Amino acid sequence: MTRKPVARPSDLLADPFGERGPLQRLPPMDLLGARFSFESRSTEMLGLATLAFGALPPHRLSARIPRLTVALLVQPANPKTRRTSLEPAPLHMQSGAGYLIGATHSSNFVCLSPAGRMGVVAIAPPMLRFPYHTRYESIEFAVFTLAARCQGLISLHAACVSLKGRAILLMGPSGAGKSTVTLHCLLHGFDMVSEDSVFVDPRTMRATGLANFLHVTAESLRWVTRARDVAAIRKSPVIRRRSGVKKFEVDLRRGPYRLAPSPPSVAAVVFLSPEAAVGGALLTPLSTSDRLAQCIDAQAYAASLPTWPLFERNLAKIDAFVLRRGAHPRDSVEALAAILESTRNSARQRSPTTRLKVCR
Repeated sequence: MTRKPVARPSDLLADPFGERGPLQRLPPMDLLGARFSFESRSTEMLGLATLAFGALPPHRLSARIPRLTVALLVQPANPKTRRTSLEPAPLHMQSGAGYLIGATHSSNFVCLSPAGRMGVVAIAPPMLRFPYHTRYESIEFAVFTLAARCQGLISLHAACVSLKGRAILLMGPSGAGKSTVTLHCLLHGFDMVSEDSVFVDPRTMRATGLANFLHVTAESLRWVTRARDVAAIRKSPVIRRRSGVKKFEVDLRRGPYRLAPSPPSVAAVVFLSPEAAVGGALLTPLSTSDRLAQCIDAQAYAASLPTWPLFERNLAKIDAFVLRRGAHPRDSVEALAAILESTRNSARQRSPTTRLKVCR
């Protein structure tokens, strides 16, 4: 009588959560005041994390640095199923950063635990064809959320530039010119803090962000006067926003750009207006009530955070302006530089509004 071979458990049964495979880790990175560790079994995902966070200045907001872990997972390829099957896709088991996870093969998800100081980013293999969206909407989102929640930071949709440790928050609706003004600030010696996501410690009013990329349209390059700057930007990869707008993704860690070496103190808030400053002042100072109202209107999410009242009290102590468009973006750069100079000099005799009345 022939004895049948004993069936051995499949890899799925022996290791349903994929805990025994080789795990790679990036060196810890100091980002947004926290120290992040990234782990993955995917070299592609670790490459995206390195692209997003590598070579950035280590920003620290306090002596006690929170340590956070993010696992980057790629779901296995979806096996072919019969078209006649009416059953939903079964759960696939994975693990990372201390979590045990079940998800369908087609799922892309981010699972975060601020209390546990860890999170998981999982994507389906097709998402690797969209590295910009994977990096920006999943990996950076996880880092932003964990860092802000674990430190009680105010999360703002704004740009931020600085000089000599003093920063200006740039707020405004889409089309107000935040990216264009930021680009020209960098071309004129400002330090970069962040393009569109700024995090402020409401206790100290110090700002931090990711100074990795700046996104500018081809149309905005008509204002850039130096040919070498235009040529360098045009060599940058082109990304497509979900709105359909295409932009150059300029890596600020390459070239002449300066990144803020440490979190600067917020010295002023400037609301960019799409209106032209024809025959009038570029800058209009805002009263305390007006600046708070505009901030709440522009930052609905931040205004709902438990640390907002403290941020609001400190916001009332700093200068705030509306900045209208000049004849050239450098007019805005000069206006912002004047604001920082005036806030640095407590004995100023003239306001920036007085100095910058005429649009060239």
